[in-house]
Amino acid sequence: MQHFVNHGYGWTCRHCHEQEETARVHEKSARARFFSEGEAEEREPKFSASSLARWRDESRQELVCPQCGVVEKFGEQA
Repeated sequence: MQHFVNHGYGWTCRHCHEQEETARVHEKSARARFFSEGEAEEREPKFSASSLARWRDESRQELVCPQCGVVEKFGEQA
């Protein structure tokens, strides 16, 4: 797939995932994810992988990135 990759926990958008990883490396605080994620820390918890793709509909033929909106047919050859 051109826009998505499966890391074993779900499909992620390649572009957005790379941006998230770069941002984590450049974070000033070295706190563990445990201390910055979860309902104990915020009223609305944030997922560590916000680039995790979702199926566009019940047919599960297309993946969509919730961040950038890129859509790709599952199994489509480029």
